[in-house]
Amino acid sequence: MLFGTAGLRGRMGAGYACMNDLVIIQTTQGLAKYMLATNPEAATKGVVIGHDSRHNSHRFARLAASCFLHAGIPVYLHGKICPTPFVPFTVMQLGTAGGVMVTASHNPKEDNGYKVYWENGAQIIEPHDKRIQQSIEDNLEPWDGVWDINKAVSDPRLSDPLAEMSEKYFTKLSDSMLDKDANASSPLDFTVTAMHGVSHAYMVEAFKSCGFKPLIPVKEQMEPDPEFPTVRFPNPEEGKSALDLSMKTANENNSTVILANDPDADRLAVAEKLPSGEWKVFTGNEEGALLGWWCWYRSRQLTPDIPAGDCYMIASTVSSKILRAIAEKEGFHFVETLTGFKWMGNVGYDLIQEGKTVLFAFEEAIGFMNGSEVLDKDGVSAAMRLAELATHLHKEGHTLHSKLQEIYRIYGYHCSNNSYYICHDQAVIQQMFERMRNFGGSNKYPKAVCDGKFEIVSVRDLTTGYDSSQPNNKAILPVSSSSQMITFSFNNGCILTLRTSGTEPKIKYYSEICAKPGQEDWAKLKSELAEVVAGVVEELMQPEKNKLIPRAD
Repeated sequence: MLFGTAGLRGRMGAGYACMNDLVIIQTTQGLAKYMLATNPEAATKGVVIGHDSRHNSHRFARLAASCFLHAGIPVYLHGKICPTPFVPFTVMQLGTAGGVMVTASHNPKEDNGYKVYWENGAQIIEPHDKRIQQSIEDNLEPWDGVWDINKAVSDPRLSDPLAEMSEKYFTKLSDSMLDKDANASSPLDFTVTAMHGVSHAYMVEAFKSCGFKPLIPVKEQMEPDPEFPTVRFPNPEEGKSALDLSMKTANENNSTVILANDPDADRLAVAEKLPSGEWKVFTGNEEGALLGWWCWYRSRQLTPDIPAGDCYMIASTVSSKILRAIAEKEGFHFVETLTGFKWMGNVGYDLIQEGKTVLFAFEEAIGFMNGSEVLDKDGVSAAMRLAELATHLHKEGHTLHSKLQEIYRIYGYHCSNNSYYICHDQAVIQQMFERMRNFGGSNKYPKAVCDGKFEIVSVRDLTTGYDSSQPNNKAILPVSSSSQMITFSFNNGCILTLRTSGTEPKIKYYSEICAKPGQEDWAKLKSELAEVVAGVVEELMQPEKNKLIPRAD
């Protein structure tokens, strides 16, 4: 097991390839040694630890605390389950040397994980990850006494900041609202699910702090349960299959908006009941369009004196380019990063250090960062922004869906087609991507799909660093040879990226085609994009030959 998306994530079990007590101890010993070597002030600044409600999370968090204490680093251990964003929030509020969140987010119940944040409140990026990995390998022998959790939790250098941090978090969230009186007077009822995770109590407090009337809980999923008994996958991104109980609860309570957190509450799914009675589950890109527009509108109301040129929004390269379109029209800046909030959080931090205002960041996997109080995705604050937007639109006689259509008419329709295949054989994945790199001979990428109908005009390979759209054929974005990622640009304007997941056995594809403002033939664009995707899947991924398992809708 190696450091991936800012830490570790995998199946719980025995051995070095699984999450277990020994791996947690070895990982924390290595992290503690590296932290002290690079930042000696860690011995006084301390480190934050939080955990979710999965099997072993409580124990893993306290084993980690024991290791930090043995290394001479004070520990701020959130005593109860908490949302993942509470860890980076606490890091920034207390000025600690870093933080650890024990969580596997939305992974299956058999998994657990270990996410690392640095002193800037963002997830670690290169070269920290590789250097921490080396430090782990240099400190594999468990230190004397680190197994004694009871001794660790009674250590005077360990404290519980959860009550203080909760109060600060919800006060800041409350103060950020545009119009709490409008929230309180809204007739809208919001149905909310915690997906058997940590968020219910925190969402109740968020609704109260922000002036909304009490939420309608999905009672079957309200209490934390590491078995996730009511869902096939504890992942609200899976759409209607994961939101069946939410829709049932909403229908029974005449509620028209569903807000769904994943188990560690760092992501948010949204659904709205249409006039036809059907439920519209918004994609992450659609949520990004709504929240991005809303963050810009709010900023003009709350901070009109900040010039547009000093404002920034961020999105990952596989996410919709809708923020770029809004930025071009409204005058603020848009920045594109590699996939993952570890990149967006660090870019956001750098911009803030330059005196810039970071309004919003998102990635298509329903992750949203509103403002800069948390430099990571935050499903609680995202839910409040979304509820605030829905309340504002309802007062104006609009819905989330109708507003999305209006955004597309003003800034151009952005049509996405994203999904994934599952593959547990790394050799097959490697072979599949190498075939793409040598499609028509050595170091030659595909030239077209669908019998030449859609020509590939440029290729960017962030595994090798190749980018045919650049004068020197070198990619501008950072390169990572440890993961697979190739982007194809087509002559019809479609952009499609194939990449491997850093946390799950998935090969994901992301595609988008954009219309110009005022261009109304959206159905044709959607059909054309679907044709391109089908061609790439069949001709380049070859799911039947490679025995890829399709997404179960």
